[in-house]
Amino acid sequence: MASASLLKSSPVLDKSDFVKGQPLLRQPAGAAAVHFQPISPSALTIRATSYAEELVKTAKTIASPGRGILAMDESNATCGKRLASIGLENTEANRQAYRTLLVSAPGLGQYISGAILFEETLYQSTVDGKKIVDLLVEQGIVPGIKTDKGLVPLAGSNNESWCQGLDGLASRSAAYYQQGARFAKWRTVVSIPNGPSALAVKEAAWGLARYAAISQDNGLVPIVEPEILLDGEHGIERTFEVAQKVWAEVFFYLAQNNVLFEGILLKPSMVTPGAESKVKATPEEVADYTLKLLKRRIPSAVPGIMFLSGGQSELEATLNLNAMNQAPNPWHVSFSYARALQNTCLKTWGGLPENVKAAQDALLLRAKSNSLAQLGKYTGEGESEEAKKELFVKGYSY
Repeated sequence: MASASLLKSSPVLDKSDFVKGQPLLRQPAGAAAVHFQPISPSALTIRATSYAEELVKTAKTIASPGRGILAMDESNATCGKRLASIGLENTEANRQAYRTLLVSAPGLGQYISGAILFEETLYQSTVDGKKIVDLLVEQGIVPGIKTDKGLVPLAGSNNESWCQGLDGLASRSAAYYQQGARFAKWRTVVSIPNGPSALAVKEAAWGLARYAAISQDNGLVPIVEPEILLDGEHGIERTFEVAQKVWAEVFFYLAQNNVLFEGILLKPSMVTPGAESKVKATPEEVADYTLKLLKRRIPSAVPGIMFLSGGQSELEATLNLNAMNQAPNPWHVSFSYARALQNTCLKTWGGLPENVKAAQDALLLRAKSNSLAQLGKYTGEGESEEAKKELFVKGYSY
C-alpha cells in the first residue's frame, strides 16, 4: 500500500501554480524563504504505456454495440463443481469438451465481443485440435485471461478477504499477451455483512489499481472488478452507500497509479438489495440506483461498463441490463456474465455429445437476449423456467 510517509516533506502544489506547463513550488505560510531549483515539465510527466493506442482500440472493440463478454474463466476446481452438477467427473478432457462447446457455438461473435479464459484454457486446444484462442479470433471475439490468484483472508479485518496475485504479474501478463490474450480480469470482493471495513475497501482498491497499471504496461486491457457481494439481508440503499465508497476509492487509486482510463473496462455489481433481503427491487429500481451511481463515480472516458451477474438468475440479469439501456448512456453499458449465460446451456448439454447443438442453441439464445438488452430492446418473451431460477450461492468463489 501507499505509505503516508511519502507525504510528510513534500512541497505543496496548487493548481494555480502551473503556468505554461512549468510547476512552481509554493511555500507554506510563515515558512522561511527557500530557493528551489526549477523543475522541468518532464519531471512530472506521466509516461504513457507503449501499448496505449492498442489498449484503447481493444477496449472499444469489446465495448461495441450489442455485444458483451462471456466469462468462462472458472478455475478448474469451480469448473469441477459445474461438471459435478450434471454428473461429470472433473477431468481435463471433460473441461475441454465443455469449453469447446462454448467457443465453437456458430455465430457467437455476433453477440459476444470478448471471452475471459482460465490459464488452462488459454493454452488449450478444442477436442478437434484447434487452439481455443484461434477459434475465438475467427469468431471476432477478443481472448482475455483471469490473472488474479484468488481470495485469501485479510489479516486485521472483520473476517474479510483480499485478492492475491501481484507477485510475478508482469511476467505472467507478458506471457499471456504472447499467447494471444488482449485483456485481463482481476476479481476482488467487498462484503456488506462483514462491514465492510476501511481496510478491506482500501486493499481492494489498491490491488485493483496495481493490477490495472501492470496489465496496461504489458499490453492487456484490465477489467477492473470490485464486486459487492450479494450476500446479506440489506436493502438497496445500503448497497448504494457501500458501492459509492468502493467505486470512489477504486478510481482514486487508479488515477494515482497513472492508469489510462480509456484503456480499461469496469466490471461492477449492479446495485441491488442483498440476496436474502425480504424487499426485492424491480428492474427499473435497479437501473435507477445503478445509473445514478455510475454518473456520480465513473468518468465518461471509461469506454465500457460490463456488469457481472453475481448470482442473479439468467432472466433477472437480462431484465436489469435492459432497464439500464432505455436511454443513452455516456458509456457502453453491457454484460460480462458467467452463470447467467451458461446455466441453461450446461444443463441442456448434460455431458452428452448428442446434446451439443441444443446446448449451443441455449447459449446463443442467452447471448442474443443480452445483446438485445444492451441495445435496450429485450422483451423477455418466451423465456424458459430454467432461465428464471436463482443462481445465488452464499460465499461464492471462483
